[in-house]
Amino acid sequence: MTRMKILHTADWHIGKKLDNFSRLEEQRLVLEEICEIAERETVDAIVVAGDLFDNFNPSSEATELLYSTLHRLSANGTRAVIAIAGNHDSPERIQVPDALAKVCGILFVGFPNTEVKPFCTQGQVEIVKTAPGFIEIKLPNAPFPLRVLHTPYANEQRLKTFLGVEESEEALRIHLQQHWQQLADEHLDNNGFNLLATHLFVMQKGGEMPEEPDDERPILHIGGAQAIYTENFPAQVHYIALGHLHRFHQVDKVPAPAVYSSSPLAYSFSEANQTKYVILIEAEAGKLIGYKPIELLKGKKLRRKSFHSIDEAIEWLGEHQEDLIELTIVSDNYLEASDKKRLIEAHAGIIQIIPQIKKSEVADTSSEVDLSLSMEKLFQEYFKTKNKGQAPSEGLMEVFREVLGSEAE
Repeated sequence: MTRMKILHTADWHIGKKLDNFSRLEEQRLVLEEICEIAERETVDAIVVAGDLFDNFNPSSEATELLYSTLHRLSANGTRAVIAIAGNHDSPERIQVPDALAKVCGILFVGFPNTEVKPFCTQGQVEIVKTAPGFIEIKLPNAPFPLRVLHTPYANEQRLKTFLGVEESEEALRIHLQQHWQQLADEHLDNNGFNLLATHLFVMQKGGEMPEEPDDERPILHIGGAQAIYTENFPAQVHYIALGHLHRFHQVDKVPAPAVYSSSPLAYSFSEANQTKYVILIEAEAGKLIGYKPIELLKGKKLRRKSFHSIDEAIEWLGEHQEDLIELTIVSDNYLEASDKKRLIEAHAGIIQIIPQIKKSEVADTSSEVDLSLSMEKLFQEYFKTKNKGQAPSEGLMEVFREVLGSEAE
């Protein structure tokens, strides 16, 4: 029996910057790498599980990169491409190119209740059955269908507008469980491969809460109101393709492997040193044969490191010229402008320099001021009381002397 191959990826965040540093060229390279993997592995379908763009109003360059990448992945309508909206995407914008996209077998799903109308491409990718939140796809090189339950990101407003769900602690979980189970009971059996694709915060009930990326944390409300548990998924699904968390990991094995593929690039320094992947799924009718992560090699690495010596930091920077850097400089005094200039000149990819003053225990003398001291000495003592005993740098003292109009003692 011929096996079906599906590529699972997510969280492209096209157009995202690291502070003011553009990542668009890196995104172009890594998305080209994903296309090459799809071609090398001769996959039948691709699932992009949300956060296609990084904001609701992407640039023309970001938009062009998304469409050209999905068009290449579709292989002129011989592969199905299912792309759902994430919390960073405008659902309206995601569904705008719907008619043109369908010609290539690209299915954009923006809203929680989206129903894709049946169609067939010239490459024989055919949508044979649909319902709100469900599609069944006949693929040209597979003797059995691919069934997809698709749920883009859904916040309270979208739930009220499109699903009629009132906001409450359990509303999202209860509704989605019932919605998925109804679709599964009506459309899923073991005569096809059953996949669920969603962009949500998913965890095991009672399990350890996974770490969210720095700029994704607002999706999880206080009390876990928008955390979906793996027990909410229907038993009929064979694989759960997740988007939202940027680290590759399997959340659970039951009722099926629930997997975050990871983002294709590290998008914040909390992701420094993470390896990024796409997931290759192999399937037969009625069962998952297996899945494997394929490492992505394109794009710059993010590195963060602390140093007590400027010279040591500069030496290390020379060894990592192709990376993007967050440096912490630990010292007794504040970072001198000349030292900061040396660091910046040593590496073009420094995103942030964090000065860290060593802690020291000093007596609190703020209530005892010796007015017989000179203005310069008084300033030095005052500075120490406000900065955990650290003396002002010589550069700061020079500025103080200029202001004071005096010479160094």
